[in-house]
Amino acid sequence: MSRKFTPKVVTANDLRAGDVIYLTAAGHWSRSHSEAELLEDEAIAELRLLSAMGQGDRVVGPYLAEAKAGPNGPEPVHFREAFRTRGPSNYAHGKQEVAHV
Repeated sequence: MSRKFTPKVVTANDLRAGDVIYLTAAGHWSRSHSEAELLEDEAIAELRLLSAMGQGDRVVGPYLAEAKAGPNGPEPVHFREAFRTRGPSNYAHGKQEVAHV
């Protein structure tokens, strides 16, 4: 028996900047997880992933990450993905620097 498909978002790293990015419903990349397209259909999710994999000049390592609907858009389900939304773990730069000021 196959497992039920759980909602996902397409995520990758920006090829030039290295930032974590998410595919939006408009087909653009965003640095905000909440702007990602929440994919609730497995076939559509696979198509979006294939599209992302074809953008090797823009992204590296695209994959589907589990997510859930939240009040402001998709939210990560697993710790790893929540951690990735906060940016580099080095406080000297990146998104976390602003949070520590």
